[in-house]
Amino acid sequence: MTLRASTETRILDAAEALFFRQGIASTSIDAVLGLAGVSSATLYRGFASKEALLAAALERRQREWIAVWDAAIARAGSDVDRLLAVFDALDEFRAGEHGARWCAFLGSAAEYPEPPAGLAAAVEEDTRALRARLRGLARPLAGDGADALADDLLLLLTGSLAMRLREPGHDAAAARRLARGLVLGAERDGAPAGR
Repeated sequence: MTLRASTETRILDAAEALFFRQGIASTSIDAVLGLAGVSSATLYRGFASKEALLAAALERRQREWIAVWDAAIARAGSDVDRLLAVFDALDEFRAGEHGARWCAFLGSAAEYPEPPAGLAAAVEEDTRALRARLRGLARPLAGDGADALADDLLLLLTGSLAMRLREPGHDAAAARRLARGLVLGAERDGAPAGR
């Protein structure tokens, strides 16, 4: 038997609120049950384990993140701004309903040195999707150098997310500024900077 959509949403909302703000290891299933207002039988009807619940929360989070990023891209007026929109989207997502202190995917990977298959797949999918989207957006600017430029931008993006742990009020402005220099250098030189 599957869960009703409203019940699944309540469970995922509770899991996100607790896992991505308090930490996965420090959050018990009982805490998720209490916040969601459901029984353990109901939760386990939809999610086989805590890790399956986490993987589902990450999958939903990725869909929401992509929607925020797509909206930032749609507002951009140039190829450069479309590529740099990822940094604008970071700050918008953080300010939204499911925003957190830093990246839920990085946090989940950090808490599980040897993650279960479903969790590993969710983290790998997020990384793959980030890289692929950045490559596609970089191609009009960097041509054959798009792959390397996308990897450079992914490194900046990850660093910006990690800075949120060091400085809770950190935003993506510095990373965006550095990224703009890389992008303009790649556009001018016909190859990504640093390669």
